[in-house]
Amino acid sequence: QVQLVESGGGLVQPGGSLRLSCLASGSIFSIHAMGWYRQAPGKQRELVAAVGSGDSANYAESVKGRFTISRDNAKDTVYLQMDSLKPEDTAVYFCNADITPWGRRRNDYWGQGTQVTVSS
Repeated sequence: QVQLVESGGGLVQPGGSLRLSCLASGSIFSIHAMGWYRQAPGKQRELVAAVGSGDSANYAESVKGRFTISRDNAKDTVYLQMDSLKPEDTAVYFCNADITPWGRRRNDYWGQGTQVTVSS
């Protein structure tokens, strides 16, 4: 069974920084793309940033220049460094990964989410 576990959320003042981590664990053969999504109250879930297996990254326009996604393939972990945070970044952040487990079909997996609140 494959699991994604996020950590690093919390409360931060505007202009502050947070670093989210997401560890993939279980019977994993290969991890393809990994990414972060977020969902604010009353809004749809949206892509924040994603990184491919070759480290190519893409970002939502709203976070370009402020957020940085990276991955450590040796640790099966993806990170999201969030700087210059704004109140509108407040949301539940979800980790997502495209994974091929051992002996099973490639599939899309989600973490349980971690709350990020930007407020003074």
